[in-house]
Amino acid sequence: MSKVTFRERVRYWFDNTMSKGTASLIGWLAMASVGLIVVVTVLTLWVAPNEPEGVSGPGEVLWIALMHALTPGRVASDQGSLPYMTVMFACSLGGLFIVSMLVGLLANGLKQKVDRLRRGRSRVVESGHTVVLGWSDQVFTIVAELVKAHASEKNSVIAVLAERDKLAMEEDIRERVGDLGGTRLVCRTGRPTEPRDLALMNLAVARSVVVLSPEGEDPDAHVIKILLALAKRKGAHPPVVAALTSSRNIAAARLAGGEDVHLVDSDDTASRLIVQSSRQSGMSVVCMDLLNFDGGEIYLRTPKKLLGVTYADALQAYQTAAVIGLRRPSGVVLNPPMDTVINDDDQVIVIAHDDSHVRLAAGRHIVDETAIAVSVTTPTDTERTLLLNWNGRAEQIIRYLDGYVAPGSVLEVAADHPKAGTNLAGLRNLTVNVKDCDTTDRYALESLGVGLFQHVIVLSDDRFDGDHSDTRTLMTLLQLRDMQSALGEHYSIVSEMHDESNRSLAEVTEADDIVISDTVIGLLLAQLAENRHLADVFAYLFDSRGSEIYPRPAANYVKTEMAVTFATVVEAAARRGETAIGYRDSRARNDPPHYGIVLNPPKADTITLSEPDSVIVLAER
Repeated sequence: MSKVTFRERVRYWFDNTMSKGTASLIGWLAMASVGLIVVVTVLTLWVAPNEPEGVSGPGEVLWIALMHALTPGRVASDQGSLPYMTVMFACSLGGLFIVSMLVGLLANGLKQKVDRLRRGRSRVVESGHTVVLGWSDQVFTIVAELVKAHASEKNSVIAVLAERDKLAMEEDIRERVGDLGGTRLVCRTGRPTEPRDLALMNLAVARSVVVLSPEGEDPDAHVIKILLALAKRKGAHPPVVAALTSSRNIAAARLAGGEDVHLVDSDDTASRLIVQSSRQSGMSVVCMDLLNFDGGEIYLRTPKKLLGVTYADALQAYQTAAVIGLRRPSGVVLNPPMDTVINDDDQVIVIAHDDSHVRLAAGRHIVDETAIAVSVTTPTDTERTLLLNWNGRAEQIIRYLDGYVAPGSVLEVAADHPKAGTNLAGLRNLTVNVKDCDTTDRYALESLGVGLFQHVIVLSDDRFDGDHSDTRTLMTLLQLRDMQSALGEHYSIVSEMHDESNRSLAEVTEADDIVISDTVIGLLLAQLAENRHLADVFAYLFDSRGSEIYPRPAANYVKTEMAVTFATVVEAAARRGETAIGYRDSRARNDPPHYGIVLNPPKADTITLSEPDSVIVLAER
């Protein structure tokens, strides 16, 4: 082992001091300046002791040397002997070098400070704020919905932490969301997986935390890592809502996050909604209305005046709110049996346009007995469904569809995806056939005999990026629409898309339903961030077991072309063991944004339903 020399030690010490940043560099420049001034003063006293004229001592020479070092331009006004001028010129040159270095260091240090401020590294000092960790397209939906939810609140704050530039995040959100109203947006640049960066968000006094599943490979691993970072923090933190893309990672995420975390399975939720929308036209619109903060929202209430009342009577108890179920100690149940008695430990689940609208009616609503139709039960028939394209959630969609259809039903899968039709063992009711097909090709679609099917599901192809996949889906929808027009065929079409902005383009195709999976998950996360107790309600709605939302023919409930109050419709549905929550006007089925869907109309309102119209109910299959 070689001996360390004195020169190496000095150089090592010098390197360490230089690495301490701008302050250390300025210190070295200050020492160099002092050295330069001292040397110039000594040389001036030595080679030109009587210059400049009128100088009486070393102190004044020192001052002159300092001015030349800091203001190199002063050498132009000097007068004196050649030795004096030479020393002052050398001083000015040295000063020019030192001042230039000083200006550069100060500018660089200031730039670093501004960049740090620009990235947003100060600690959030808000309280009662909603924290969003991570970045994906869902952030725009979540922020937009939270802005609506907090419209009546003062000093509402949404704080976002992601590995993106602070100003870029703020600009993107304001561009996509628009006016934030009274809600303030605070963005911070950092890694949500780092406890030190999480400390910037002041989580101890936050209202709730939303963890987003990022785009790219293996996003669930990133979410689980954030949950581990949250769990590692000392002290309390608010309820956490996190989105996962795969059901296989739910157990690991639950272990990482603990009891305070509610997990949303994105693929599972989207798959259930696609299946339900394929069978019931308008289902996605109804769910979107329930999930966003624009129209009907879900509330939990404990009205003392309804204790001991049956569920059937509670359906008529509100004027501008619709009862849909009960939250009991044993769990949530939607559309329970009509003779269920409301106990003191039950909460009533209602749909209302605003919290202030959840008020009991003054009296009992008028029901027109003559308008109620005779109950008709329709038998369950086998079905034929066509599935176009394939992606990672297609297998899950097929298995959920298998739970809905009658035995002997047929599913035709048409796709040119290499994994199409794989891993489908164990189906009980469906017979699956797989065909190789380019779903954007008109002749290939015609060869499938689409008119033989009752339902068509068009999935996004996961071999392409979201925008390209949506473009191919639009091509397929246009081909199907033209085939329907040319051949006079009718079948329901539900389509899956990635980008909400493509919905307006897809409306030209007049598809029965368009499911924007990212938007649905974003809406659900926003709802749970505001009230995590609604998780059980939405889980029940999306489950194939129990009661679900169905748009059913209006003629099954009331006489068509006859003016009736909505209270009469509610009573007619109750006699069938169903809960009516709205209706669909077939004349507006292609008119955005509600497509004819009317949820929770006032019970005293008079409506006239025609033969093609539907009543939206919660019912068993």
